[in-house]
Amino acid sequence: MASLVIYSPSTVAPSSSHTKLFKICNFKQQNAKILSPSSLFGKNLAISNDLNTQKLMNMKKRSSLVNCSVTSPAPPAALLFDCDGVLVDTERDGHRVSFNDTFTERGLGVSWDVDLYGELLKIGGGKERMTAYFNQVGWPEKAPSGDAERKEFVASLHKRKTELFMALIEKKLLPLRPGVAKLIDQALGKGVKVAVCSTSNEKAVSAIVSCLLGPERAEKMQIFAGDVVPRKKPDPAIYTLASTTLGVDPASCVVVEDSAIGLAAAKAAGMKCIVTKSGYTAEEDFENADAVFDCIGDPPEERFDLDFCGSLVAKQYAS
Repeated sequence: MASLVIYSPSTVAPSSSHTKLFKICNFKQQNAKILSPSSLFGKNLAISNDLNTQKLMNMKKRSSLVNCSVTSPAPPAALLFDCDGVLVDTERDGHRVSFNDTFTERGLGVSWDVDLYGELLKIGGGKERMTAYFNQVGWPEKAPSGDAERKEFVASLHKRKTELFMALIEKKLLPLRPGVAKLIDQALGKGVKVAVCSTSNEKAVSAIVSCLLGPERAEKMQIFAGDVVPRKKPDPAIYTLASTTLGVDPASCVVVEDSAIGLAAAKAAGMKCIVTKSGYTAEEDFENADAVFDCIGDPPEERFDLDFCGSLVAKQYAS
């Protein structure tokens, strides 16, 4: 099991590029006693000669500093981001609000408060979340009774919810989390493959990437989201699909997640995982994470960078 590295908001991850200074000094020649064998009249005698070096050597003391730079670790082959809670802290004031607005529009008499939605987030996927909720508390009167019809009903609710959510994103009412753009730029600049792997609807994820990260970054990133896999997090399917599609070894990938189910998915896929805790996930169990931060962070409050990600792949932080 990898060692868990946890950094508080006031600390910064150690840089993998650092300098060691070594001091090299010359020393004075000291008095020496030399024992030399000699032969006298065919007999071997050991004669001890005390050589008293009273002569002042006046040797110059020299010291020099040698600068030995340690090279940065190789970057990961791929950097994979979750979307909600990692790129943007969307859940409380984005997705939850959009779900509630959809319920209101349809006259369902349903409203998810902040605490309830936090519990529902333990279920990956919006359609799955609604289905589990309705199965537990009872389906709305306006919902159909058949299983197939209910599936279509939930899908229609989710479609409308996604439209409302995308409108919020397009208005840029929800900002990127600190350090996200910086880390993506570092990765793209080094030729690292960058992708977003999310249980959210593909259109919603694409809207976040294109609107908040910009089209230039978006065209260089791949998105794996929604129903592209049959099983959602904590199942590793989304990350396995990403590594296969990108043509990279899972062990050379670093995932940035914010939740326990996302962490479980990344580790089950055989990848390194850094957790950046979000509003809803701060108290979750991240024991199996390779590192835990409150965010990625921008300078001068940067928490970690691409070199740190590379060091995880190089197992510099593994036990």
